[in-house]
Amino acid sequence: MKKTLRFATPVIALALMSIAPAFVHAQATQNQNASAAEWNTPPAGTEQAQQGYRDGIEAAQLDRAAKRKIDAKSSFLYLHPKVKGAAKDEYRNSFVAGYEAQLKHSTAGGGL
Repeated sequence: MKKTLRFATPVIALALMSIAPAFVHAQATQNQNASAAEWNTPPAGTEQAQQGYRDGIEAAQLDRAAKRKIDAKSSFLYLHPKVKGAAKDEYRNSFVAGYEAQLKHSTAGGGL
């Protein structure tokens, strides 16, 4: 019995110590996923503004991948928005915000 106890005690201690890093890793991964969802979530507003934000993110990704000039205001969708009338200004403002958010995220180590 003493031999079993001498063997089992360190094994149990080792098992318990190896579980803690797994929990820390899972928690860190969850925090990274939460922060990733925050930067690319369009701010509250009209449907056109939210679409402009999403289009800005996509345009920045495409401009960088195609090695085009990195400028939101020279982008095709900024110059020719998908919306009409008074919503154009709101779309364009959100487009620029999304474009800049993507650039900031990609230069901060987030990648494409």
